[in-house]
Amino acid sequence: QVQLAESGGGSVQAGGSLTLSCTASGYTYSGNCMAWFRQAPGKGREGVAAIYTTSGSTIYTNSVKGRFTISQDNAKNTVYLQMNILKPEDTAMYYCAARSGIRCFMWHEYNYWGQGTQVTVSS
Repeated sequence: QVQLAESGGGSVQAGGSLTLSCTASGYTYSGNCMAWFRQAPGKGREGVAAIYTTSGSTIYTNSVKGRFTISQDNAKNTVYLQMNILKPEDTAMYYCAARSGIRCFMWHEYNYWGQGTQVTVSS
């Protein structure tokens, strides 16, 4: 049974930083994609960042480029999302997700999900 456990959410003022963590279990971590999504109130879920676990290649949605960094610790089956220069519009529930294969940019094909962790950015 695949489990994705997120942690690290919280409240921060605009301009601040947070780091989210997601540890995968029951899942073949290597050779697949791990990603972070977010869903703001009243909006759809959007892909934020993804990493191909074998090569470490990353992709980001335009709105977070230069501010967010996705990274991993393969030994711990853990992926991180370092979020800097946070803005009120980054406020959302953040979800860790996983999928098999190498097409990490195919956001709609992620099929394993964590429970989510709330990030709130105040102005």
